[in-house]
Parts: sequence; C-alpha cells; structure tokens
Amino acid sequence: MKSNYVKYLFLLCLFLTLPAQSQTSYQAHSYAEREDVKAFIDEMATEYSYDRMTLDALFRVTQPIPSVLKAIRPPADPGIRSWRAYRSRFVEPVRIAAGKAFMQRYAPELAAAEARFGVPAEIIAAIIGIETIYGKHTGNYTTFAALTTLAFDYPPRAKLFRQELIELLLLAREENRPILSYTGSYAGAMGWPQFMPSSRRKYALDFDNDGKVDLAASPVDAIGSAANFLAKHGWQTGGPIAETITISGDGIQALIDEGIKPQRLPSEFSAQQVEIQKVGQKVGDGDTAANRQFSDQPAALIDLITPDAPTEYRLGYQNFYVITRYNRSSFYAAAVMDLAQALKDSLSVQ
Repeated sequence: MKSNYVKYLFLLCLFLTLPAQSQTSYQAHSYAEREDVKAFIDEMATEYSYDRMTLDALFRVTQPIPSVLKAIRPPADPGIRSWRAYRSRFVEPVRIAAGKAFMQRYAPELAAAEARFGVPAEIIAAIIGIETIYGKHTGNYTTFAALTTLAFDYPPRAKLFRQELIELLLLAREENRPILSYTGSYAGAMGWPQFMPSSRRKYALDFDNDGKVDLAASPVDAIGSAANFLAKHGWQTGGPIAETITISGDGIQALIDEGIKPQRLPSEFSAQQVEIQKVGQKVGDGDTAANRQFSDQPAALIDLITPDAPTEYRLGYQNFYVITRYNRSSFYAAAVMDLAQALKDSLSVQ
C-alpha cells in the first residue's frame, strides 16, 4: 500500500513540475478539463463532501485506457453462444486440480463459511475458481483509471460505471487507502472473488479476523465474502440448486421466455403443455430419497444451448437464481454448479 501511495504522490508531483507546455499537452488527454468530469467532481463534493482538490489531482493524472474500451465492447462478430464451449473453459483438469488443492488447504475456513452462511464449500470454491483460478488472474488495471474510462467514455453503460466509480471513491475514503492502490479487471472487479466496488462495500468481510478486509491478498476474506454475497442475495440453506431434465411439449419456449427467476412449481409445468423428466440427481442435495421427486419449490426452465447439439435443460431453483446475481448468466450459474460437483467428486477420491 505504501508503494502505491508513493506512486500517487510521484505522479501528482510529476504533473505539477512539468513545464506549462507539457502540462497543457497532458491535460488534453486527461479527464480534469472535461465538463462532464467537472460536473462529477461537483457532485462528489456536494453530495459526499469529497475533497475537490483530491479529485482534480486524480483526474489530472488519469487518461483514457484504450484496452479497457476494446475489452468491454461486444465483438463485431459475436458468433453463436455455446454451452459446451463455455463449460469446457471452466470445468477442466487444471481448474479442478487447483480447486481441490484450494479446498484442502482452506478446509477449516470453507467449513466455517458454510456453517455461518449455509453455502456449500464447493460452491464457494467454484466461484473463486471461475473468477480468478484461485487468485491467479485478478487483473492488473488501476481500478480508478479503468472505471473512469468506462464512466466517461463508454456511453452504453456509463451510468453503471459512474456509480461504481462513486463507490470506489467512498471505499477508499472509508478504508483510508490511496485510491490508486486498488487494482483489478478492466471492468473494475477486484481481488480473488472479483467484487465490484459496490459489492466490496456491501458484502466484503474480514473473515480471517486480522483487522482489515483484503480480497487481493487474503483467500480467507475471499471465502467469507463470496459466501456472504450469496447469503445476502437469498441463498436457501440446504435447498436445491438445479436439476437436469429431459423435456417435451409445445410450451417450452413460453416457459423459457419467463426468464431465469423461479416462478412455477415443477408440478405445474404440465399445465403449460410441458412434460419433464429428471436426469440423474440434484446438485447440492445429498438426500437420495429426496432425489426421487422434483422439489416442491418454484423453478425456472433453463436452456443451455450448444449449436449443432441437443440443448441441455435444467430446472433452476432459488439457489441457481442467486448464483446469477454474481454473474447474470445461466451459463455462469450452470458452470459454477458443474465445477462445484467436480470439486466435490475429486475430494472423495483420495
């Protein structure tokens, strides 16, 4: 942290000591002279009592990051989404091996998180594995610069990223930490669990009890924080996540169009001209007897599409929906499920 603070002071002093002509050239590419940024500084000063001089200095040493804009934009040729291709990126030998080692090393902490929040240890581990391969890829962008770029130079989602920029500034003030010391992904996500600043403020925990929250260097804080996030979004302790099914009938598309939030009991599907049959057992429920029947909880029909291959269907319950609050994608939630099951299976084979 100290080195990052020194870096900030160095950048600020460097700017202030530049010749006037060089300062003018730098300002042409920095954010400080832009009217929308000046309005943002006014908002921060008025609504949050943020120091204007601090913000002005930060924006003067911050320039747009082209690689951030390139990464955030949808591809010109997006192609066709494929569940099998997506799944193969995350449920694969390297990540499973790393996840098994992670679960063995942090078994007591994962057990403590499961006991406190009701989220299975393998689900917590799977999320961290998918997000960063257990801390291996957390991102090296300066979070303030990345969010500034997206807040002021990416109109499609400027409102969202401007709010996250506010959250980051408030977070830095709360933690009495230099704003330029936060690093992460091109989209502003930070640490092992890849929390956006808003989630960092709301759900991050000091789970290792060392007096500070550190999602970048403390896997234990990441474990507790990820579990807390899911619990606060409505995780049902002991509840089912999803069931793989076969399906037939004329009402399939209508049920898919209802979205991924659970709305109907599985027993009600037949009234929608859809017949379903279970394939295998529920993930996240070890009660074999319970697996003989569908859950009596509301479910959504999830279609996992692969081009030129049969579509895989699942009944997604409340806990499946909760996982999509972490990343709003049914592919993501299904991959978390499958990696969690793979991790659980790997630990049972010694």
